[in-house]
Amino acid sequence: MTIKSSFSLVNEAKQKIISINFKNALELHDEGETIFIDLRDVRELEKNGKIKNAKHVPRGMLEFWIDPKSPYYKDYFSAKNKFIFYCASGWRSSLSTKTALEMGLTNVLNLENGIDDWIKHNGPIEKFSKKTI
Repeated sequence: MTIKSSFSLVNEAKQKIISINFKNALELHDEGETIFIDLRDVRELEKNGKIKNAKHVPRGMLEFWIDPKSPYYKDYFSAKNKFIFYCASGWRSSLSTKTALEMGLTNVLNLENGIDDWIKHNGPIEKFSKKTI
């Protein structure tokens, strides 16, 4: 049996999604009409904070929170909203963006190079607290 590498899955996802760089993402952030979705583990958020006003969506709950028929549905995943998904470096968010598109969300972008790049360019960050989920 051959196991497909995670790197291969990420590269395949990147061929099917649209990624956005820091500069363009910051412009959308400043406009305030796009919801940023942080897919990182809670320990990463506690360590580095999150993009200001981002929603924390644990990677393992994404499909359930997007699906309006799921008991876990979050109404901010309404199809009328625009989203930018991100993680640390853009790998998990690439896979998640592909999944969201496959589920029917059409206005989903991936933050190229993740929050690492956002922090490097001094994008607005806020401390994480469970109240900001």
